[in-house]
Amino acid sequence: MPTDRVTLVLPSKGALADPTAAFLKRCGLQVRKPNPRQYTGTLAGVPAVDVLFQRVTDVLYKVADGTAQLGITGLDVVAEHGAESVLVISDQLGYGHCKLLIAVPDAWVDVDNLVDLADVALDFREYHGRNLRVATKFPNQTRQFLHTHGIHHFSLVNAEGAIEAAPTIGYADVIVDLTATGTTLRENYLKPLPDGVIVDSQACLIANRAALQQNDHVRAATAAILERIDATARGGDYLKLTVKMRGESAAEVAARISANPLTHGLKGPTLTPIYDGAGGESFAVVIFTERHNLLSTVDQFRAAGATDVLVDPAKYLFLDRSPTFEQLKSRLSIS
Repeated sequence: MPTDRVTLVLPSKGALADPTAAFLKRCGLQVRKPNPRQYTGTLAGVPAVDVLFQRVTDVLYKVADGTAQLGITGLDVVAEHGAESVLVISDQLGYGHCKLLIAVPDAWVDVDNLVDLADVALDFREYHGRNLRVATKFPNQTRQFLHTHGIHHFSLVNAEGAIEAAPTIGYADVIVDLTATGTTLRENYLKPLPDGVIVDSQACLIANRAALQQNDHVRAATAAILERIDATARGGDYLKLTVKMRGESAAEVAARISANPLTHGLKGPTLTPIYDGAGGESFAVVIFTERHNLLSTVDQFRAAGATDVLVDPAKYLFLDRSPTFEQLKSRLSIS
C-alpha cells in the first residue's frame, strides 16, 4: 500500500558518510540523528522523509528492493551491483570523487596501456601456462571491462583487506581497485594505466524506479530534495555584489551600468537610494554575477564610477523549476 512516508538511506560509515552529511547540510537538508548509535534520523526541511543509515553497498540494496525509496551512495557501487529497479537521479553530487582503475607493478616498465596488458596476458598464457591474475572487489565491472578491451586470458582473484599488496605478496599480478589520489598505489609500487579507468565515480542520488512512477509522495519528496540540491549547485556559481555609486538619478546610474553585460549581472541591477549626507545622489547597486567573472565585473564597476564593492556568496539560486527534477519527469514520462 502506498504511504505518505518516504525513506532516504544514507551511508553509515566509510569515506562517504561524513561528506554526505556535510553536503546535505550545505543544501539546507541537515540530517538530524537523535542518538549517534541509532540507524534512523530525519531530514530538515522535508518532514515526510525518514532517514536510514546503512553501508554504502546496502544503500543500493535497500533502494533496489523498495525498503527505501531514495538513497545516496557511490556511482562505483551502482555500476557494480546495479539493478533494473534502481534509477540514478543525479550522478554528479560533487563529492566522493574516486576512480575504479587497473594498476600494474612499477617493475612492468614496458606496460603503459591496455594493449600492452593484453600482450602480457597472452605471454602468461603461452610461457607460464596460466592466466593473468587480477585481484579486485569489483568482479562484474572488471570482467566486462577487460573483455571489452580484448583481454580474455585472465582469472579474477577475490580480494579482501589491503588489495594493493596483492602483487607484492604474490597472489595476484595486477589489481583493479578504487583510488582517490593514487598515493596508496605509489606507496605499494603500482602504477595506474592511463586508459584503464573503469568508472570515474562520485556520490550519486538514486531512487526506486517503481516508487517514483507510482507514488506521488515519493515524487514530492524527490522534488523537494532536488530543488535544494539544484539551488545550492547553481548558487555556488554566483556572487552577490553590492556596489556604491553616485549619479544624477537612478535611471542615469542604471543606464550607465547596464551598458555592459558584466555589470548588468543576472536579471539586471537593483538600485536603492543611500542617504549619506554628502550631497548629490548615491545608490547601492545590487547584482549577481558569475563567480569566474568577479574581477572583470569589479573593474568595470570601477570604470563606471563605483567607490565601494562588497562581495557576498550566493548560497542558493532557485529557478522557476528544478532542472534535474524536470529531466527526471521527462525520463519517466510522468507529469
